[in-house]
Amino acid sequence: MKVIDIEGLTKKYETRMRKGGIIALDMVYFSVEPAEIVGLLGPNGAGKTTLFKVLLGITSATAGKCAINGLPPSNPESRSRVGYLPENHRFPNHLTGAGLLRFTGRMYGVHKEDLGHRIDQLLELVDMKRWADMKIQKYSKGMLQRIGLAQALVNDPEVLLLDEPTDGVDPVGKIDIRKVMERVRAEGKSILLNSHLLSEVESVADRVVILNRGKVIRKGAVKDLTTRGSQYQIEADFGNRLIEIPEDVGRRLSLSTSLMIIELENPEKINHVIDLLRMKKISIRAVQPMKVTLEQSFIETVTAPPEEVEA
Repeated sequence: MKVIDIEGLTKKYETRMRKGGIIALDMVYFSVEPAEIVGLLGPNGAGKTTLFKVLLGITSATAGKCAINGLPPSNPESRSRVGYLPENHRFPNHLTGAGLLRFTGRMYGVHKEDLGHRIDQLLELVDMKRWADMKIQKYSKGMLQRIGLAQALVNDPEVLLLDEPTDGVDPVGKIDIRKVMERVRAEGKSILLNSHLLSEVESVADRVVILNRGKVIRKGAVKDLTTRGSQYQIEADFGNRLIEIPEDVGRRLSLSTSLMIIELENPEKINHVIDLLRMKKISIRAVQPMKVTLEQSFIETVTAPPEEVEA
């Protein structure tokens, strides 16, 4: 069973300011599988937080449907095994870190006899044991994010919804939070991750969904979104030889004594280039597709004309 399943999800806000209202989500389709981290990307106003709110039953959809573990948001049981870290969260300042986890655990119905051990485990996991008895009002932004992640895990959820989990966290803290997410995935659980830090998403996510103006404009595995399918880098002993690529195969972008970058008409034609080099008795050390960062891929996707984007 898909952990999260979204089919044709549409959310429209009625307003007098705009005729026809504001469409926050427009026929959104995607899913999250067990033991998978999916990054939800998009510029401000793309509909990412609205999507979280619909999944959690905070607001209702206008059309379409979605489910967590097969249950719709209208069923409170759909949230019983979900952990949620909202963006710009506001925890009660009078509570300590341990007190917040205790309070959250009791709301989820975690048995009192199990809760103490669970809290100790989570404080250790997010490196907050030293500040467990400090009041939240004294916490830094990074400490708030750490304790927020702990409260999202207190009910041992099967799926985590994380909205900007590393916001305001120092570089060491970001690495720690990434390790927690990787550990959660290794335990067979799933994460839907909303983040503007695309390098973080690239390092931890299995797949990515890009939203823009409420629509899914691209989705796929991170490796697919960051690979230039038609460009290749070839490491070989070229020396001073001039390598010409036939026009019907592609073109040479650069050439040095040990490296050539080419652009092909289609990826299958890499075999023609390899055969050409072998015929010239050139020793090939490596052939690999050219890659871009997820950030580059994201910017190209959201700035491209709609007719050029493949969802």
